[in-house]
Amino acid sequence: MWNDHFLTLFNHCLTIHASGDKNYSSYYTDEDRALLAAIGYKEREFYDFVEDLNDYQAPTPSTALLIAAVRRDYFLTLQKGKFANEIVTVEDLPTFGDTLADIAYLPRILCKARAKLRGTLDPEIMYGCGGDRNFLETYGNIHPADFLRHVWAAGEDDEKIARFILSQ
Repeated sequence: MWNDHFLTLFNHCLTIHASGDKNYSSYYTDEDRALLAAIGYKEREFYDFVEDLNDYQAPTPSTALLIAAVRRDYFLTLQKGKFANEIVTVEDLPTFGDTLADIAYLPRILCKARAKLRGTLDPEIMYGCGGDRNFLETYGNIHPADFLRHVWAAGEDDEKIARFILSQ
């Protein structure tokens, strides 16, 4: 099952990273790369969760798996297993202070979540980073995977997401 391979790989990468090896491109076998491609993931995207867990004790392997499951579902269901070509860069993201419904940071995390779902987030940007985790904890301790599912369900309706956040 893909999820078992994901968790085994995650733990393997944690060990490598903890040993001081930060060259994530050397972490993966061809079989690992095939798994990542099959679930709509990129090597750096996977590595960011490993790095943050070792460096900041979050997100947990189960959180990384749940986020990957949402991305995988979107990738297979809406994208029919095809990667999108566009990339959302740092310059494309709203600033930290931009607001939606008077909620600072919401436009930024919303943009990042949509790009995460579509697989278009620049490899240098992490959905579920410390800033994202802080925002989601502040507004009702929302799980990052749950937020992704709400964003998916809302489509392009920003106000629907704002109402969800305010209802927490």
